[in-house]
Amino acid sequence: MDLSQEEWAEQLQNDDQAVILDVRTSDEMEEGHIPSAVHIDIYLGQGFIDELEKLDKTKNYYVYCRSGNRSGQACAIMDSLGFENAYNLEGGFMDWEGDVVGD
Repeated sequence: MDLSQEEWAEQLQNDDQAVILDVRTSDEMEEGHIPSAVHIDIYLGQGFIDELEKLDKTKNYYVYCRSGNRSGQACAIMDSLGFENAYNLEGGFMDWEGDVVGD
């Protein structure tokens, strides 16, 4: 499900089952990321799926990438794997105005 930046941030703040998932590359992650984000690079292919399978599928995942494209794909993959809730950040990290670690 796609959420606007405002919806994503607001829902995340009020969700005690929330997990933030960054699906960018390690290099992108090092340039800055949302605090407490779990990092799994979608470009790992089967490795990405293997890592997803280790996660608790009942939690709510707030997924982002640079622009919202890869995270949209990640949400679709997560849905197909049986995750109950995966929320895509529209506009991605480029448009993020919340807290950031590193830069």
